[in-house]
Amino acid sequence: MKEPDVLQQESPIGKSPPRKEGVAKVTGKAVYVDDLPVAGAIYGATVRSKVARGHLRGITYHPGVPWEDFHIVTAADIPGENTIALIEKDQQCLVDTTVNHPEEAVVLIAHPDRELVERARRLVELHIEPLPMVFDLDESLEGEVRVWGEDNLLKQFSIDKGDIASALASAPIIVEGEYATGAQEQLYIEPQGMVALASPKHGITVWGSLQCPYYVHKALATLFGLPKERVRIIQCETGGGFGGKEEYPSMIAAHAALLAWKARRPVKLIYDRHEDMLATTKRHPSRTRIRSGHDEHGKLLALDVDFRLDGGAYMTLSPVVLSRGGLHASGPYSCDHIRIRARAAATNHPPHGAFRGFGAPQSVFAIERHLDKVAAQLGIDGAELRRRNFLLQGQTMATGQVVRDNIDLPQLLDRAVAMSGYAHKRAEFSRLNAEAASRGEPIRRGIGLASFMHGAGFTGSGERYLASVVAVDATPTGIVRIRASSTEIGQGKDTVFTQIAQDALGLPSSMIEIIRPDTAEVPDSGPTVASRTVMIVGKLVHNACLELRRKLSEGGLLGESYTAEEFAAACGIFHQLGGPLRVESQYQQPAGIDWDDKKYRGDAYATYAWAVYIAEVTVDLTTYETRVDRFYALQDAGRIIHPVLAAGQIEGGVAQGVGMALYEKVVWKDGRMQNAQMTNYIMPTSLDVPDIFVEFDDRATRLGTNQPHGPRGAKGIGELPLDGSAPAVASAVHHATGAPIYAVPMTPEDLMLAMETVR
Repeated sequence: MKEPDVLQQESPIGKSPPRKEGVAKVTGKAVYVDDLPVAGAIYGATVRSKVARGHLRGITYHPGVPWEDFHIVTAADIPGENTIALIEKDQQCLVDTTVNHPEEAVVLIAHPDRELVERARRLVELHIEPLPMVFDLDESLEGEVRVWGEDNLLKQFSIDKGDIASALASAPIIVEGEYATGAQEQLYIEPQGMVALASPKHGITVWGSLQCPYYVHKALATLFGLPKERVRIIQCETGGGFGGKEEYPSMIAAHAALLAWKARRPVKLIYDRHEDMLATTKRHPSRTRIRSGHDEHGKLLALDVDFRLDGGAYMTLSPVVLSRGGLHASGPYSCDHIRIRARAAATNHPPHGAFRGFGAPQSVFAIERHLDKVAAQLGIDGAELRRRNFLLQGQTMATGQVVRDNIDLPQLLDRAVAMSGYAHKRAEFSRLNAEAASRGEPIRRGIGLASFMHGAGFTGSGERYLASVVAVDATPTGIVRIRASSTEIGQGKDTVFTQIAQDALGLPSSMIEIIRPDTAEVPDSGPTVASRTVMIVGKLVHNACLELRRKLSEGGLLGESYTAEEFAAACGIFHQLGGPLRVESQYQQPAGIDWDDKKYRGDAYATYAWAVYIAEVTVDLTTYETRVDRFYALQDAGRIIHPVLAAGQIEGGVAQGVGMALYEKVVWKDGRMQNAQMTNYIMPTSLDVPDIFVEFDDRATRLGTNQPHGPRGAKGIGELPLDGSAPAVASAVHHATGAPIYAVPMTPEDLMLAMETVR
């Protein structure tokens, strides 16, 4: 069916057209990095330390393969700085003298025979003299072993509001608790991989599965000591990321490029699932202590939070993960007296890094479980306790930020309670559980909730620092090309950017082309992280398209209304008269947004998405297994551009949150992951994911009061669902069993131990 071709066509915003890249993916035409046909390619592999910390004393290459036919790279072969440049240059690309974590790369090898490479890797012996190690977060902060800097502190900060000491001293009710979350593996469908061409004459070109082309670009320019124009990064089709392909691709790209530089041949370096799980970053484990003061009605009078993250051996992205976690630690609640102390400490685990939610799932779990503890102590229903403490428009958050969003959290809660039947089910499940207990039957039912928010975009001055740029150009035939470094990693970015461009230009989707992220072809529009793609970069796309349209109109080539054919003709004339038709749009911090990076005061985020999630569970007290039966997810995420994709984001985030709550337990021994296979790292399958009922609150849209920072009032949505899923599940398990669920993941073994406290 032919699309409407007039400017006055109905806006595509709020519709759900087919995915832009969908046909290529379902027909198998999409080319992933391991599918790339590379003539003359050799295969690379990484030899890693199995010791968590020590001095490298030597390397032995044992017989068994023709070593003379191999290309071998060590730290001595690095032409520039031996570092993976990110926030700081603290992480070495290859071990020079000191090993700081197990899985740290020491030697790179390459050969045309892929199987021979694997055999050779096992014949490389690393001679490492062990040094004192630390794996416990609190031991790192309080003990004597120093693995990073003078005090193991990768970052620390405090947020202070009011007079916490006086408020706690005068509060009639004090509640204290400690909460913990474990590491979690991103477990994207496609493992990490890179293909590299590199030589002193031609520079470096890398194709890879990645989220942030310009992160890799910066890292390789530093590693090789090359000017930026001699490094080119091209994103291949990417099978998921969830933050796991934010910073780590810089490491694997560096290894592939070093081998290619040495061999003068293209190198393909692809991880299998075992190596991917062993070596790459995971969600930061956390521990949070909370002490809160309340009046007899549960009103928050004081909130004192000590939030701690295990950063692993190097800084990587710990500072920004810590920042987001600390800034979300007080939840969507009003309190006049708040102190949040946040610290990320180094250990000899492999570095932890970005994972969907970026620190907020850890701190949201803590504050939500703490409020359930308060509710139980005061004999108040958890939903009612939250209602009494919700932030209202015009009130201030922990940083002093004034809530400008047109929110009505009590109304959001009421709607979630109604859609789930929360009140009725909570009473009914309590009755059924009591009857089951009296008969000695093992099945228990529970329902629990979490309310939370997630800041959209980079924290504080981050967006201003990035100064992201989007370019839009039009061909002589009227094809509009969107150039941005935002990557399509399964979330539907190409489709949504097309809709945004259509909305601005009034053109059919067939006239919108999304240029693949390639640092030689697209400007730096920032990384594909932090729920910023639609709100920040999408807004730049919208602005650039409007500017392109204005340029044609001011030239007298286009009227206020036009057909697609008239637009194409105008582009053709412009090219004939003035050359290329191209515009750029750069991020400008909105007026009224003010942030102090040193004091952690002001507007931490331009806007927030807000949500209430409710989970229903069944627990079997014979096997201690928990099943999530139904899940209700209600959120205010501003204007929804593509409802089907948006709902998919929520459903996927909830599934990962269920995994965080019940299944995904990383087992560590001496800093090494012991269950780095999909047979014993348990994640939820399709049989474990509940029925998920997703709704979006469109109150602001209906009132015409959407926030102005995203295209047509859109906010960030990608990370939001992971923040509140695990605490909602834990709350439901607590209701079902009475067990104190203050740490996740909660496996059957963990629940069995927790039940000992209630018997």
